[in-house]
Amino acid sequence: MESETKEKKSAQKGPSRYSHYFVFVVALFITCLVTANIISVKLIAIFGLVLPAGVLIFPVSYIAGDVLTEVYGYSQARRVIWLGFFCNFIVVLAVWLGKIMPPASFWDGQIAYERILGFTPRLLTASFLAYLIGEFLNAFIMAKMKIITKGRWLWMRTISSTLVGQGLDSLVFITLAFAGTIPPGALALTVITQWLVKSVYEAVATPFTYASVKFLKRHEGMDVYDYDTRFNPLIISK
Repeated sequence: MESETKEKKSAQKGPSRYSHYFVFVVALFITCLVTANIISVKLIAIFGLVLPAGVLIFPVSYIAGDVLTEVYGYSQARRVIWLGFFCNFIVVLAVWLGKIMPPASFWDGQIAYERILGFTPRLLTASFLAYLIGEFLNAFIMAKMKIITKGRWLWMRTISSTLVGQGLDSLVFITLAFAGTIPPGALALTVITQWLVKSVYEAVATPFTYASVKFLKRHEGMDVYDYDTRFNPLIISK
C-alpha cells in the first residue's frame, strides 16, 4: 500500500513535453467550446424541448475536460480552460470587428450577419462567467474525487463533476442572460432542462470517456493524482 501511494504521488506532475495526444484533446476541447458558442444562436426542438443548438456539441468539451483532468491532472486542465477562454475571446473580438467594418457596397448580408453573430454584452458576460465557473468546478471535483476514491469509479467522478459543473454553468448563464426578460417559472424550467440534457449526454458518453482515458493512460504512461496541487483557478504557471 505504501509503495502504491508513492507511485501515485510520483505521477502528480503533468507532461514536460506535450504529446500529439494531449494536443488533440486540447484542440477538441477548444473547438467544441467555440463551435457551441457560435451555433447556440439557433434554437432547436428535441423531443418537445426547446434548446440552443450548442447543446449538441458543448457537452463534448466537458468530456474532453474530464479526460484532461483524469489523465494529465488539474494543473494542465486549468491551463487548457484559460486557453479556451482566450481563444473564445479572440473569436468574439474578430466577429465584433467584422460587424463594425463597413460592408462592401454590393454585399447585402450585413443585417443577417448582425442577426446571427451580433452577440450582446449581456449574453457574452453570461457565457464567459458560466464557462469559467462550470469548467473549473468540473475539473476541481474530478481531481479531488480521484484522490478520495483512489482512482476508482471513474463513472461516478465524471457524472458527479458534470452534475455540479453543468448545473452551475446552466444556472449562471440562463439567469444572467435572461433574468427579467422571461417569467421566473420559465427561467427555472430552462435551467433544469439544459442541466438535465447536458448531464444525460455525458452519462451516455461514459463508455467513450472510459475508452479515451484507458487509451491515453497507456500511451502517455501517466496517471496524475493532484495530491499537492494548488487549486486556485487564477494560477496558470504550475
